[in-house]
Amino acid sequence: MADGKLEKMTQDWSAAADTLLPETEKLAKAGKLSEAIEQLLVLEKQTRTSADLASNSRVLLQIIGLAYRAKDWKLLNENIVVLSKKRALLKQAITKMVQEAIKYVDEIKDMKIKLELIDTLRTVTDGKIFVEVERARLTRTLAKIKEAENKIGEAADLMQELQVETYGSMDKREKTDFILEQMRLCLGKKDYQRAQVIGRKISIKFFEDPANHDLKIRFYELMIQNAVHGDRHLETCKHYRQLYDTPSIRSDEKTGLETLKHVVLFIALSPFDNEQSDLIHRINEDANLSKIVLFKEFLKCFITSELMRWPKVEEIYGPALKASSVFDPATEGGQKRYKTLHKRVIEHNIRVIAKYYDRISIKRLTQLLDLSAAETEEFLSNLVVNKTIYARINRPAGIINFVSPKDPNTILNDWSQNINSLLELIVKTNHLITKEEMIHSIKKAL
Repeated sequence: MADGKLEKMTQDWSAAADTLLPETEKLAKAGKLSEAIEQLLVLEKQTRTSADLASNSRVLLQIIGLAYRAKDWKLLNENIVVLSKKRALLKQAITKMVQEAIKYVDEIKDMKIKLELIDTLRTVTDGKIFVEVERARLTRTLAKIKEAENKIGEAADLMQELQVETYGSMDKREKTDFILEQMRLCLGKKDYQRAQVIGRKISIKFFEDPANHDLKIRFYELMIQNAVHGDRHLETCKHYRQLYDTPSIRSDEKTGLETLKHVVLFIALSPFDNEQSDLIHRINEDANLSKIVLFKEFLKCFITSELMRWPKVEEIYGPALKASSVFDPATEGGQKRYKTLHKRVIEHNIRVIAKYYDRISIKRLTQLLDLSAAETEEFLSNLVVNKTIYARINRPAGIINFVSPKDPNTILNDWSQNINSLLELIVKTNHLITKEEMIHSIKKAL
């Protein structure tokens, strides 16, 4: 089976194995470990060349088992390396040997010995597809050890060596678990860009199965952590919505409402566009908002086309907002997001003013926004650049015009439409007059 092809067994060595294995056990207990392993190596060659998989597996396990029980760690490591390099090796037997050795890793308490065995096993499994899953599990164990030693960077680098998404022999749930661990360690070493790339390897459809909802919660918590760091508030809101829609979150009312609060706060922090506008209206329809009345009213302020005076917003909603982790004044991120909220309130006010005014003086606009002239101009310019509104400033006159100029074709089309409407009205009026005259003449004739 050296080339991956199944070979037919030419001789059954099970009887010889039944006889030799107890004898070698006795020899090992008598202190003749080397002699016992030499006898086993002879039988190992015979079983391997005869393609007797069952007997070969038993012999391999006996060899490493004797060394382990004798606590001869050097001999254990040497035999694992030697046995994995034999010609015409039986892959399934090697796999069983590696799996057994991994059990020893969990049982060994001495960290130095454990690391040597892990290093040996990772060396012999390197590049061998038939033990790729075992190598991945060993690497994860090593990464945990590095993390416990506060070597987050080394742990993350070890985990990134594994391209588990390509492993055909690994269960999909275990793959996802490995990828989530890679993401967590990347975030731990503050490699946010790589964490985002790794997150794209996971298919969202996998989380539709209720059995995988624990992984779904882990995934979105990591995605939220990454999005919050990058100030991607709309993404953060979507991730919280995915958590909120998870049955295990909704079943706990306290956790569900706390998650819904985060959904409301991050949609309010998101810059205005078509997607944000659509999402904020859908969030507003959630029945559970009635259980958190203050946050429902806060959300409604961003939907209603009315001005929001920032001093009033701070007075009504400030204490509740600052009590949440999103706007925690004790953290730098909380202070930054609170300033962002102030910007979103100003932008909302400018959109409302642009909706109701064709023209407005700069002086009056600064009064409505509670800002200086320079700040007003800056916010207005940003909205114009982002194509959220249309505005032109006439500096000498101190007037802002919110009506966009129409091109000649548009003006002509509007004029043509108006004329058509007018002619339709004239025809209709003429028809009604004629109808009245006919009715009147008939009545007169009677």
